[in-house]
Amino acid sequence: MLDVCLLGTGGMMPLPNRWLTSLLVRHNGRMILIDCGEGTQIPLKMAEWGIKPIDAVLFTHYHGDHVAGLPGFLLTLGNSGREEPLMLVGPPGIKEVVEGLTVISPELPYELNLIELPDSESAEVSVSGIFIKSLPVDHTIPCLSYCIELKRQGKFDVDRARELMIPVNYWNKLQKGENVTVDDRVITPEMVLGEPRKGIKVCYCTDTRPSDELAEFIKDSDLFICEGMYGDENDTHKAEQKKHMTFSEAALLAKKGNVEELWLTHYSPSLTDPEEYIEVARSIFKNTVGGRDLLAKTIKYKE
Repeated sequence: MLDVCLLGTGGMMPLPNRWLTSLLVRHNGRMILIDCGEGTQIPLKMAEWGIKPIDAVLFTHYHGDHVAGLPGFLLTLGNSGREEPLMLVGPPGIKEVVEGLTVISPELPYELNLIELPDSESAEVSVSGIFIKSLPVDHTIPCLSYCIELKRQGKFDVDRARELMIPVNYWNKLQKGENVTVDDRVITPEMVLGEPRKGIKVCYCTDTRPSDELAEFIKDSDLFICEGMYGDENDTHKAEQKKHMTFSEAALLAKKGNVEELWLTHYSPSLTDPEEYIEVARSIFKNTVGGRDLLAKTIKYKE
Protein backbone atom coordinates (compact mmCIF):
# COMPACT_ATOMS: atom_id res chain seq x y z
CA MET A 1 0.00 0.00 0.00
CA LEU A 2 0.94 3.65 -0.39
CA ASP A 3 0.26 6.48 2.07
CA VAL A 4 -0.03 10.05 0.80
CA CYS A 5 -0.30 13.28 2.76
CA LEU A 6 -0.91 16.66 1.16
CA LEU A 7 1.17 18.81 3.51
CA GLY A 8 -0.01 22.15 2.12
CA THR A 9 -2.27 23.52 -0.59
CA GLY A 10 -1.13 27.10 -1.18
CA GLY A 11 0.57 28.72 -4.14
CA MET A 12 2.91 31.72 -4.19
CA MET A 13 3.12 32.34 -0.42
CA PRO A 14 2.27 30.57 2.84
CA LEU A 15 -0.78 31.98 4.62
CA PRO A 16 -1.82 31.77 8.29
CA ASN A 17 -4.29 28.98 7.44
CA ARG A 18 -2.62 27.48 4.37
CA TRP A 19 0.89 26.11 3.88
CA LEU A 20 2.58 25.90 0.51
CA THR A 21 1.84 22.96 -1.76
CA SER A 22 3.89 19.88 -0.92
CA LEU A 23 3.25 16.14 -0.90
CA LEU A 24 4.60 13.38 1.32
CA VAL A 25 4.50 9.78 0.08
CA ARG A 26 5.24 6.74 2.26
CA HIS A 27 5.81 3.08 1.39
CA ASN A 28 7.19 0.39 3.72
CA GLY A 29 8.30 3.03 6.19
CA ARG A 30 10.37 5.04 3.67
CA MET A 31 9.25 8.38 2.28
CA ILE A 32 9.52 10.82 -0.62
CA LEU A 33 8.81 14.55 -0.37
CA ILE A 34 7.63 16.44 -3.45
CA ASP A 35 8.39 20.18 -3.36
CA CYS A 36 9.64 22.02 -0.29
CA GLY A 37 8.51 25.61 -0.15
CA GLU A 38 8.88 28.08 2.69
CA GLY A 39 7.45 26.65 5.91
CA THR A 40 7.10 23.04 4.70
CA GLN A 41 8.77 21.81 7.89
CA ILE A 42 5.76 22.88 9.95
CA PRO A 43 3.07 20.70 8.31
CA LEU A 44 5.72 18.00 7.98
CA LYS A 45 6.01 18.07 11.77
CA MET A 46 2.23 18.24 12.18
CA ALA A 47 1.73 15.13 10.00
CA GLU A 48 3.71 13.11 12.58
CA TRP A 49 5.14 10.76 9.97
CA GLY A 50 8.70 11.62 10.94
CA ILE A 51 11.46 13.20 8.88
CA LYS A 52 14.47 10.87 9.10
CA PRO A 53 13.00 8.21 6.72
CA ILE A 54 12.69 10.70 3.82
CA ASP A 55 14.99 9.33 1.12
CA ALA A 56 14.37 11.82 -1.68
CA VAL A 57 13.02 15.29 -2.43
CA LEU A 58 11.52 15.84 -5.87
CA PHE A 59 11.20 19.38 -7.22
CA THR A 60 8.67 20.25 -9.88
CA HIS A 61 10.53 23.51 -10.63
CA TYR A 62 12.60 26.20 -8.97
CA HIS A 63 10.20 29.00 -8.14
CA GLY A 64 10.57 30.04 -4.51
CA ASP A 65 7.23 28.63 -3.33
CA HIS A 66 8.49 25.16 -4.27
CA VAL A 67 12.13 25.26 -3.10
CA ALA A 68 12.74 27.97 -0.48
CA GLY A 69 12.16 25.60 2.43
CA LEU A 70 15.01 23.29 1.45
CA PRO A 71 17.86 24.70 3.61
CA GLY A 72 15.89 24.46 6.85
CA PHE A 73 14.62 21.01 5.94
CA LEU A 74 18.18 19.78 5.29
CA LEU A 75 19.40 21.13 8.63
CA THR A 76 16.51 19.53 10.50
CA LEU A 77 17.12 16.24 8.73
CA GLY A 78 20.76 16.41 9.81
CA ASN A 79 19.76 17.13 13.40
CA SER A 80 17.52 14.05 13.33
CA GLY A 81 20.62 11.86 13.15
CA ARG A 82 20.41 10.95 9.50
CA GLU A 83 23.67 9.83 7.93
CA GLU A 84 22.45 8.06 4.77
CA PRO A 85 22.63 10.02 1.48
CA LEU A 86 19.61 12.07 0.44
CA MET A 87 18.51 12.17 -3.20
CA LEU A 88 17.45 15.51 -4.69
CA VAL A 89 15.68 15.28 -8.05
CA GLY A 90 14.52 18.02 -10.40
CA PRO A 91 14.63 19.62 -13.84
CA PRO A 92 17.80 21.16 -15.34
CA GLY A 93 19.53 23.63 -13.06
CA ILE A 94 19.30 21.61 -9.86
CA LYS A 95 23.04 21.85 -9.14
CA GLU A 96 23.07 25.66 -9.22
CA VAL A 97 19.86 25.91 -7.19
CA VAL A 98 21.02 23.51 -4.49
CA GLU A 99 24.45 25.14 -4.28
CA GLY A 100 22.81 28.52 -3.78
CA LEU A 101 20.32 27.35 -1.17
CA THR A 102 22.82 25.32 0.85
CA VAL A 103 25.10 28.29 1.45
CA ILE A 104 23.11 28.65 4.68
CA SER A 105 23.04 24.93 5.46
CA PRO A 106 26.68 23.83 5.12
CA GLU A 107 28.43 20.78 6.61
CA LEU A 108 25.52 18.38 6.53
CA PRO A 109 26.20 14.95 8.10
CA TYR A 110 25.03 13.17 4.94
CA GLU A 111 25.67 13.38 1.21
CA LEU A 112 23.35 15.02 -1.29
CA ASN A 113 22.99 13.01 -4.49
CA LEU A 114 21.65 15.25 -7.25
CA ILE A 115 19.70 13.83 -10.19
CA GLU A 116 18.85 16.19 -13.05
CA LEU A 117 15.92 15.10 -15.20
CA PRO A 118 15.43 16.38 -18.76
CA ASP A 119 12.89 19.09 -19.57
CA SER A 120 12.41 17.82 -23.13
CA GLU A 121 11.30 14.23 -22.56
CA SER A 122 10.02 11.82 -19.92
CA ALA A 123 12.45 10.10 -17.58
CA GLU A 124 12.39 7.49 -14.82
CA VAL A 125 14.17 6.99 -11.50
CA SER A 126 13.47 4.71 -8.53
CA VAL A 127 13.75 5.30 -4.79
CA SER A 128 13.21 2.69 -2.08
CA GLY A 129 11.12 0.45 -4.32
CA ILE A 130 9.04 3.35 -5.65
CA PHE A 131 9.17 4.06 -9.37
CA ILE A 132 9.07 7.74 -10.35
CA LYS A 133 8.30 8.98 -13.83
CA SER A 134 8.57 12.62 -14.89
CA LEU A 135 6.92 14.61 -17.66
CA PRO A 136 7.96 18.11 -18.80
CA VAL A 137 4.97 20.47 -18.62
CA ASP A 138 4.04 23.96 -19.82
CA HIS A 139 5.07 26.61 -17.26
CA THR A 140 7.04 29.85 -17.40
CA ILE A 141 10.28 28.00 -16.49
CA PRO A 142 11.28 24.31 -16.87
CA CYS A 143 8.81 22.29 -14.83
CA LEU A 144 8.01 18.61 -14.31
CA SER A 145 5.00 16.60 -13.26
CA TYR A 146 5.57 13.32 -11.44
CA CYS A 147 3.94 9.90 -11.34
CA ILE A 148 4.67 7.73 -8.31
CA GLU A 149 4.10 4.04 -8.99
CA LEU A 150 4.20 0.81 -7.04
CA LYS A 151 4.48 -1.95 -9.60
CA ARG A 152 3.05 -5.33 -8.75
CA GLN A 153 4.13 -8.75 -9.90
CA GLY A 154 1.77 -11.53 -10.88
CA LYS A 155 0.48 -14.11 -8.43
CA PHE A 156 2.84 -16.87 -7.38
CA ASP A 157 1.85 -20.18 -9.00
CA VAL A 158 2.29 -22.74 -6.23
CA ASP A 159 1.39 -25.69 -8.45
CA ARG A 160 3.96 -24.65 -11.04
CA ALA A 161 6.63 -24.23 -8.34
CA ARG A 162 5.95 -27.75 -7.10
CA GLU A 163 6.05 -29.15 -10.65
CA LEU A 164 9.50 -27.60 -11.02
CA MET A 165 10.46 -29.10 -7.64
CA ILE A 166 11.52 -25.76 -6.22
CA PRO A 167 12.08 -25.96 -2.43
CA VAL A 168 9.71 -23.74 -0.42
CA ASN A 169 12.60 -21.75 1.06
CA TYR A 170 13.30 -20.31 -2.44
CA TRP A 171 9.74 -19.14 -3.08
CA ASN A 172 10.11 -15.83 -1.28
CA LYS A 173 13.12 -14.82 -3.40
CA LEU A 174 11.25 -15.65 -6.58
CA GLN A 175 8.27 -13.59 -5.39
CA LYS A 176 10.65 -10.67 -4.91
CA GLY A 177 11.85 -10.96 -8.51
CA GLU A 178 15.14 -12.74 -7.82
CA ASN A 179 16.60 -15.68 -9.74
CA VAL A 180 17.44 -18.81 -7.77
CA THR A 181 19.59 -21.86 -8.55
CA VAL A 182 18.21 -25.30 -7.74
CA ASP A 183 20.38 -28.34 -8.49
CA ASP A 184 22.33 -26.39 -11.13
CA ARG A 185 19.06 -25.14 -12.67
CA VAL A 186 18.48 -21.38 -12.86
CA ILE A 187 14.87 -20.61 -12.00
CA THR A 188 13.61 -17.16 -13.00
CA PRO A 189 10.57 -15.41 -11.48
CA GLU A 190 8.77 -15.51 -14.83
CA MET A 191 8.67 -19.32 -14.57
CA VAL A 192 6.43 -19.22 -11.47
CA LEU A 193 4.68 -15.84 -11.59
CA GLY A 194 1.53 -14.95 -13.50
CA GLU A 195 0.92 -11.80 -15.51
CA PRO A 196 1.76 -8.52 -13.72
CA ARG A 197 -1.19 -7.14 -11.74
CA LYS A 198 -2.33 -3.54 -11.47
CA GLY A 199 -0.17 -1.61 -9.05
CA ILE A 200 -0.73 1.80 -7.47
CA LYS A 201 -0.28 5.08 -9.34
CA VAL A 202 -0.36 8.59 -7.86
CA CYS A 203 0.31 11.66 -10.02
CA TYR A 204 1.27 15.15 -8.84
CA CYS A 205 1.01 18.17 -11.10
CA THR A 206 1.38 21.86 -10.35
CA ASP A 207 2.25 25.01 -12.29
CA THR A 208 1.28 24.15 -15.83
CA ARG A 209 -1.31 24.50 -18.54
CA PRO A 210 -3.31 21.35 -19.39
CA SER A 211 -2.29 19.22 -22.38
CA ASP A 212 -3.07 15.95 -24.12
CA GLU A 213 0.37 14.66 -23.09
CA LEU A 214 -0.48 15.32 -19.46
CA ALA A 215 -3.83 13.53 -19.78
CA GLU A 216 -2.00 10.48 -21.13
CA PHE A 217 0.67 10.72 -18.41
CA ILE A 218 -1.88 10.54 -15.59
CA LYS A 219 -4.01 7.88 -17.30
CA ASP A 220 -5.77 5.47 -14.90
CA SER A 221 -4.19 6.99 -11.78
CA ASP A 222 -5.62 5.97 -8.42
CA LEU A 223 -5.11 9.57 -7.28
CA PHE A 224 -4.37 12.70 -9.28
CA ILE A 225 -3.21 15.73 -7.27
CA CYS A 226 -3.45 18.78 -9.49
CA GLU A 227 -3.22 22.51 -9.18
CA GLY A 228 -6.37 24.56 -9.18
CA MET A 229 -4.88 28.03 -9.00
CA TYR A 230 -8.20 29.71 -9.79
CA GLY A 231 -11.74 28.62 -9.06
CA ASP A 232 -13.60 31.40 -10.86
CA GLU A 233 -13.98 30.86 -14.60
CA ASN A 234 -13.52 34.61 -15.05
CA ASP A 235 -9.88 34.09 -14.08
CA THR A 236 -9.16 31.80 -17.03
CA HIS A 237 -7.19 34.55 -18.75
CA LYS A 238 -4.92 34.81 -15.69
CA ALA A 239 -4.34 31.06 -15.79
CA GLU A 240 -3.43 31.23 -19.45
CA GLN A 241 -1.11 34.20 -18.94
CA LYS A 242 0.68 32.81 -15.88
CA LYS A 243 0.70 29.18 -17.07
CA HIS A 244 -1.57 27.77 -14.39
CA MET A 245 -4.93 25.98 -14.32
CA THR A 246 -8.48 26.64 -13.20
CA PHE A 247 -10.64 24.15 -11.30
CA SER A 248 -12.54 23.27 -14.45
CA GLU A 249 -9.36 22.68 -16.46
CA ALA A 250 -7.99 20.36 -13.77
CA ALA A 251 -11.29 18.47 -13.66
CA LEU A 252 -11.39 18.08 -17.43
CA LEU A 253 -7.83 16.75 -17.33
CA ALA A 254 -8.85 14.21 -14.67
CA LYS A 255 -11.80 13.14 -16.81
CA LYS A 256 -9.65 12.72 -19.93
CA GLY A 257 -7.08 10.76 -17.93
CA ASN A 258 -9.73 8.42 -16.50
CA VAL A 259 -8.32 8.85 -12.99
CA GLU A 260 -10.11 7.50 -9.94
CA GLU A 261 -9.92 10.59 -7.73
CA LEU A 262 -8.83 14.22 -8.07
CA TRP A 263 -7.43 16.40 -5.29
CA LEU A 264 -7.16 20.11 -6.08
CA THR A 265 -4.27 22.10 -4.62
CA HIS A 266 -1.93 25.08 -5.17
CA TYR A 267 -4.62 27.70 -4.64
CA SER A 268 -3.98 31.37 -5.36
CA PRO A 269 -3.73 33.52 -2.21
CA SER A 270 -6.73 35.43 -3.56
CA LEU A 271 -8.79 32.21 -3.48
CA THR A 272 -9.84 32.48 0.16
CA ASP A 273 -12.57 29.80 0.04
CA PRO A 274 -11.87 27.03 -2.52
CA GLU A 275 -15.06 25.20 -1.51
CA GLU A 276 -17.05 28.07 -3.00
CA TYR A 277 -16.06 26.81 -6.47
CA ILE A 278 -15.73 23.07 -5.88
CA GLU A 279 -18.99 22.27 -7.70
CA VAL A 280 -17.51 23.81 -10.85
CA ALA A 281 -14.98 20.97 -10.86
CA ARG A 282 -17.45 18.30 -9.72
CA SER A 283 -19.83 19.12 -12.55
CA ILE A 284 -17.06 17.91 -14.88
CA PHE A 285 -15.38 15.24 -12.73
CA LYS A 286 -17.58 14.02 -9.89
CA ASN A 287 -14.92 12.51 -7.64
CA THR A 288 -13.15 15.81 -6.99
CA VAL A 289 -11.89 16.73 -3.52
CA GLY A 290 -10.93 20.24 -2.50
CA GLY A 291 -7.48 19.68 -1.10
CA ARG A 292 -6.74 20.92 2.40
CA ASP A 293 -3.58 20.98 4.48
CA LEU A 294 -2.71 17.56 5.98
CA LEU A 295 -5.31 15.70 3.89
CA ALA A 296 -4.13 12.07 3.91
CA LYS A 297 -5.12 8.76 2.39
CA THR A 298 -3.92 5.16 2.25
CA ILE A 299 -4.18 3.57 -1.20
CA LYS A 300 -4.28 -0.22 -1.31
CA TYR A 301 -3.94 -2.71 -4.13
CA LYS A 302 -7.25 -3.42 -5.82
CA GLU A 303 -7.00 -7.22 -5.62
